[in-house]
Amino acid sequence: VQLQASGGGLVQAGGSLKLSCRASGRTFGVYAIGWFRQAPGKEREFVASIAWSGINPNYADSVKDRFTIVKDNAENTVYLQMNSLKSEDTAVYICAVRPSSRNNYSIWGQGTLVTVSS
Repeated sequence: VQLQASGGGLVQAGGSLKLSCRASGRTFGVYAIGWFRQAPGKEREFVASIAWSGINPNYADSVKDRFTIVKDNAENTVYLQMNSLKSEDTAVYICAVRPSSRNNYSIWGQGTLVTVSS
């Protein structure tokens, strides 16, 4: 599986941004797809995930009620709609896939930088 993320950029606090991650290649056997982020000097953290079927979204407490993850099954693309952005949301956002055979996210795409100015 190959993952191509896009949509990052610079936005003011309180603004919105929409990230996308398109999966290609052998997507058979994918269990879930998710977004993670890593801010400068910090550990990578979970943001949101959704089952490959497009159901059961999950969110980190820090983004719940502000971010929405959805999957376009026809395009094998997952979107992360980010609203009410805060400066602490500034990070490189990375999409990843969890195969059905694994209990963790093991296939990672490149990141897309989101910068929220206060």
